Amino acid sequence: MDVLIVDDDEAGRKVAVYNLRKAGYGVDEAANGASGLQLFDAQRHAVVITDLKMPGVDGLELLATIHKQSPGTPVIVITAFGNVDVAVAAMREGAWDFLQKPFSRDLLELTVQRAGEASTLRRDNRRLRAMTVERPMVVQSGAMRRVLEVVDRVALSSATVLVSGESGVGKELVARRVHGRSQRSSSPFVAVNCAAIPAALLESELFGHSKGAFTGATKARLGRFRAADGGTLFLDEISELPLELQSKLLRVLEDGRIDVVGRDEPLTVDVRVVAATNTDLQARVADGTFRKDLFFRLNVIGVEVPPLRERKADVMPLALAFLHEFSGGRELDVPSDVADELKRRHWPGNVRELRNACERLAILCVGKAVRFDDLPPKPGMAGADSWLDHLPEGMSLMDVEMAVVVHSLKRHNGNVSAAARALGVPRHVLAYRILKYGIEADE
Repeated sequence: MDVLIVDDDEAGRKVAVYNLRKAGYGVDEAANGASGLQLFDAQRHAVVITDLKMPGVDGLELLATIHKQSPGTPVIVITAFGNVDVAVAAMREGAWDFLQKPFSRDLLELTVQRAGEASTLRRDNRRLRAMTVERPMVVQSGAMRRVLEVVDRVALSSATVLVSGESGVGKELVARRVHGRSQRSSSPFVAVNCAAIPAALLESELFGHSKGAFTGATKARLGRFRAADGGTLFLDEISELPLELQSKLLRVLEDGRIDVVGRDEPLTVDVRVVAATNTDLQARVADGTFRKDLFFRLNVIGVEVPPLRERKADVMPLALAFLHEFSGGRELDVPSDVADELKRRHWPGNVRELRNACERLAILCVGKAVRFDDLPPKPGMAGADSWLDHLPEGMSLMDVEMAVVVHSLKRHNGNVSAAARALGVPRHVLAYRILKYGIEADE
């Protein structure tokens, strides 16, 4: 953490700089207010210490200017003995604390430490709030408009929401919209992927633990529920939550209490839960891997997001938005053959797959228009035919590669560009393989 000290008393300033550097802080120093304002960097300086009485730009003016530039930066003022009234006036103007000369090294370090913690907390809160900003959803189809109409009505309530749909349809965007249009929008939105965290760590990740609760717990952990207190917790892939944790989640939903690992008494939290699944939870209930009571408690409001293939009207608006995002501000044209192909594809990976395809098109684009040849191959294209399964055992990798090249050329009547497009490689790469293996494409 970096600190800026502004004081025209050189001897006192040097002592303070020495003590803070010895305590492990990065320190910049200035001999007057004007120099201090030039040095101040809101992104780097977590705390500012300034004397009040200085020629030119005094401490109060410096305080006011810093607060305009960076309202969250704590400013500690230094005042001489007997000038407490001046210090109180500075506090009214927004000073975080004051130090009365002469102050001890311990008091200096303690005050800076507390101010730094406050600064870190404010920055973390700003970061969390930035994460909660509702991300725009590009919607043209009637199917998605109907979904969002339901979402916007649900957002105003405090009900638990279960968002279902295939992978990549935008379930987290829906969850963020629920949060962003609710009365909790100024509080944190915290997302957890239940499938991405090992089961042994998931309880601590969700509910937190106390220091020393188990071997390796060298410090306390807040947990995602407490991090989302007052806001929204998004539990993605809820079907992967282990059975033993399902009962704990049910308790939170019913009475707002969490059991922190290593703590005797439960804690109360105020969290709205939005869960998501890409599997049939009712089928999981039937086979005993998901609690029926938890399913009903989560599914107070069910929202099903349709796959992209069922809302073709969204494909091109989404594609144009993604191309704009990945083009660095360039406006890229989409020729009719590319647009037709984008609308024709099945998109089993849904919006996520379309987004990745547009990123590829934007990256490979060298002119003003994206090219058909730069589209990724359709998923499963390389293995769509069963002939690969019948290749003789013992073939070398080079033999298999040559067989794939020959097969693709046969399927496309010797057209190298079409074969390369089907294999998902640039034309020159395939042309090199043809030359390497001595293949006569025309034959």
